[in-house]
Amino acid sequence: MSSDDVPWDGDRYQARFDDCAASGANVHGEADFVMTLRPQSVLDVGCGTGRVARELAERGVDVVGVDADASMIATARRLAPTLRWHVADMCGVALDQCFEVVVMAGNVPLFTPAGTQKALVAACARYLAASGALVCGFQCGRAYEVTDYDDHCRAAGLELAARWSTWERAPFRKGANYAVSLHRPRSRGRAR
Repeated sequence: MSSDDVPWDGDRYQARFDDCAASGANVHGEADFVMTLRPQSVLDVGCGTGRVARELAERGVDVVGVDADASMIATARRLAPTLRWHVADMCGVALDQCFEVVVMAGNVPLFTPAGTQKALVAACARYLAASGALVCGFQCGRAYEVTDYDDHCRAAGLELAARWSTWERAPFRKGANYAVSLHRPRSRGRAR
């Protein structure tokens, strides 16, 4: 997310999810989905207040969170001070490891300034292990579509493995208003 575009307040943002959880809603659908991939390491891109990262860490995963908004990361650090958090644009962050899963939950490409999504996807692919998975969920019918996302993934050396319309893996059909996509690095033996 670009902090220049939207003035976020991390504590207020987190309070919305706390209220949902208190009412009995499952606020961990993204973490549940990621755990089906059985990763040992996850990079949470556009992590916000760290809701997904914190839940994955609770389940024993080594997690790193990146978000461009200092207020969001301040809340994440307050809630989970032992996790690794980076206030940075994903395109400029310098990390010292690759990850089994890179996840962008919560419309991250839609909060990225127009025209920078290709660079975002390329940056995510740089930190993806050779046998890893890039997982991204966002609303359809906006200025950035799944076809654009697929093109950017292809340009970054990734291919679509599967797509659903929810984090619970409901089938994706034409006209769906949400897409959860799983891309993997293109096999070395295939032509580019």
